[in-house]
Amino acid sequence: MYLLDTTSIAAISIYALLSTAYKSMQVLYARPLNGPAVSAAPIETGPLPAVDVIVPSFNEDPGILSACLASIADQDYLGELRVYVVDDGSRNREAIVCVHDSYARDPRFSFILLPENVGKRKAQIAAIGQSSGDLVLNVDSDSTIACDVVSKLSSKMRDPEVGAAMGQLTASNRSDTWLTRLIDMEYWLACNEERAAQARFGAVMCCCGPCAMYRRSALVSLLDQYETQLFRGKPSDFGEDRHLTILMLKAGFRTEYVPDAIVATVVPDRLGSYLRQQLRWARSTFRDTFLALPLLRGLDRYLTLDVVGQNVGPLLLALSLVAGLAHFIMTATVPWWTILMIASMTMIRCSVVALHSRQLRFLGFVLHTPINLFLLLPLKAYALCTLSNSDWLSRDSAPNVPVSGGKQIPIQSSGLVPPDCTCSGK
Repeated sequence: MYLLDTTSIAAISIYALLSTAYKSMQVLYARPLNGPAVSAAPIETGPLPAVDVIVPSFNEDPGILSACLASIADQDYLGELRVYVVDDGSRNREAIVCVHDSYARDPRFSFILLPENVGKRKAQIAAIGQSSGDLVLNVDSDSTIACDVVSKLSSKMRDPEVGAAMGQLTASNRSDTWLTRLIDMEYWLACNEERAAQARFGAVMCCCGPCAMYRRSALVSLLDQYETQLFRGKPSDFGEDRHLTILMLKAGFRTEYVPDAIVATVVPDRLGSYLRQQLRWARSTFRDTFLALPLLRGLDRYLTLDVVGQNVGPLLLALSLVAGLAHFIMTATVPWWTILMIASMTMIRCSVVALHSRQLRFLGFVLHTPINLFLLLPLKAYALCTLSNSDWLSRDSAPNVPVSGGKQIPIQSSGLVPPDCTCSGK
């Protein structure tokens, strides 16, 4: 019994030290640079690069897809812009084609109808094979982008050392439920602390799928590796964004975060859907963390701490929780030290974030702690034990997708730098 109590106390204490060091440095490095950029390489000048926007779609709600395409059509980018909308064998194709028809007269739009569902990765590759722009912007079909996103991301890509860049994610349906509000706060933290700190060293570890821009010349050279990713001899059918980002870093390119390029995406509003999404992401993270480990030798030491904090930290927390619960069951003694440490760290963390973001809503992020302890930690353990499973979990069931009115989902900025332009139809 003493061993269980000691294990719980030791694990939570080490976790507290690791988490405090990691999160403190993360907040420090997430602050904007006042000096010169990381790279001293000359910035390309001349004509604006041509940008190809690729939108894979599978069983998407017509109204949501229409909002996505409208936000792309409304871009204020002055360079050449082409849009490739790929329907990946949707079962509601008749409704989707009606959305396509509304953009058929726009010469910037092209539509690719795949005869059967092949997955997001191969749908992207099908469009890349038909495109020819200098830059490629991947946009998820359930996302809407602010009218200056292409301009701001392409401006970051003027540096030839940058291979990929992502914008800031928000939840377009943030106000729907308590869960969507919580996820929106998760996105803010992931972007404005985690990615912002990684970008200080030009090594964002995952340029997120809802909106990420890539240098075409680099992307084409990596397509074979991207398309044929295997894990334990099986094709990998998810985690496209993280894997492609790691490949960019391995090829020697920098990956960046642009906080004022605002992207709104639809997030799960039910706990079951959220957990299935988190299971996919956990498997992808574990798989590509192994792939990224050799990169750490050539990167700043903070990024090693980042990987340790994100992967070892949850293991320590889980060990402390399991040992504490076992001790309670066997002795009826409450593990007060573990409880007080978790509660105090939660309150400090939420207070610091509320101060950093200047938004009191982050005090409500305390709700994430019980979800993390009792749902996400067991889920991550299950993900680690089932890494070879490539099931998408949500792909097999097509949603009911009635033709909706095509009302555009407004982009809600939850960061400190909201979009500063008003989008109008072209």
